[in-house]
Amino acid sequence: MTNAMPKSVGYVVVGAGIHGLSTAWHLAMELKAKGKGSGADVVVLDKTGVGAGASGIACGCVRNLYMTEPLHAILRHSVDVWSYDPVAFGFQQVGYVSAGEANQAEDYERLAASQKRVGYHSEVFHGKDAKKFLRNIWPDFKTDGIDVVLHEKISGYAGTRQAVNGLAQKCKDHGVRIFSDVEVKGYDTTSGRVSAVRTNQGDIRCDAVVWGLGAWTPKHWAMLGKSDTIEARYADGEVQKKDMWTYWRLLEGEVYTPDFTYRTAEDRDPPVLHVELMNTPLVDQMTGKELSDNVYIYWKNGAERMDRPGIQGGTMPIKIGPKAVTDPYGHANDEYQADSWFADYMTSAMGQLMDRFQKCRPNFRERRNGGIGAFTPDNVPIFDWVAPNVYMIADSNHGFKMTGAGKLVARMLVGGNRVSELMPFALDRFQKGKTFGKSNSHCPWV
Repeated sequence: MTNAMPKSVGYVVVGAGIHGLSTAWHLAMELKAKGKGSGADVVVLDKTGVGAGASGIACGCVRNLYMTEPLHAILRHSVDVWSYDPVAFGFQQVGYVSAGEANQAEDYERLAASQKRVGYHSEVFHGKDAKKFLRNIWPDFKTDGIDVVLHEKISGYAGTRQAVNGLAQKCKDHGVRIFSDVEVKGYDTTSGRVSAVRTNQGDIRCDAVVWGLGAWTPKHWAMLGKSDTIEARYADGEVQKKDMWTYWRLLEGEVYTPDFTYRTAEDRDPPVLHVELMNTPLVDQMTGKELSDNVYIYWKNGAERMDRPGIQGGTMPIKIGPKAVTDPYGHANDEYQADSWFADYMTSAMGQLMDRFQKCRPNFRERRNGGIGAFTPDNVPIFDWVAPNVYMIADSNHGFKMTGAGKLVARMLVGGNRVSELMPFALDRFQKGKTFGKSNSHCPWV
């Protein structure tokens, strides 16, 4: 937004995705409110540009379906951020509906209770009431095998490009400078503190650094000489040696709806739909062949991502391992495109759940669909200092929806206090036996 990159600044935010931009914007507001500075004290650096990573190609869901209950409060703050300027951020507050089998009924009740405690409005339906709820929205919903539904009323989705551009504009409005094509090459440290950020455009002295790096977090972690493994201790005393970072490949795509408009029975934009049937096989709608012994699918209206009317959705990511190629990223990387079977999986799951999508495989949008994310040892975000003046937002690829993380991080940075919502996600949880455990889901995102 200006060609003059400063030689010195208070805060350097690395990464111009959801987390970096939200943090920078909220930092500017917090500094001004506390009389400690302004947006002029904050710069954002990105080696490519605004939304060039996962934030720019995400499906765009805003939801609170997490079995890790401490995340619910952060999503409460996130909805507040999305609702601050829904037009600028492209936020559609249509709600979020998750459907499952009886084996998740207790989980849904627990989640709803936890969400309620933080003011995140949701409700749970069981048995016939669950089926009725689904059919009231989607009359053609095939509810066999579905026993429980969680309805998050204040969730929804947002246009990914609109969201990152909207956040970038908020930064600009508050005096934050964003620099594209500036790649961080390393960090100068003095007594463990970063004194300067080394870039391909010169060095910047700073008081503090914030990482909003997404898939590039492991690279910068290594720049600070951190270990690539960690001992994860659990509440029951178990200790596991784990990779600090594990890459997963994302599977998302689009399906055109040439013969109808995807609407509810009341002619409204439907809620985001998520279905996990852990014991129900998925059958190929075209061949009758079993594709999987379970169903995991989510979708919503395609909105800004479609060149013609349609829906966008996806399924569980595929584990890669501790090493992956991050550049080029996303659709430009030949190594991590969605598998050929994914189109069959997605369209078959849609057809298995709703009559309107019967045998919709020919309507799958054939294009490059690729992206990867860096997950933490327990698949749950880490929000913490990794050096005395370097703060890490490692979202474990949960990031797009969590605009509230930047709000809370900014509050902590400027206020100098511990923010209670962030404390469960500290790095020392692995050492203290507070590693988050497995959830009752096949998917690492739940």
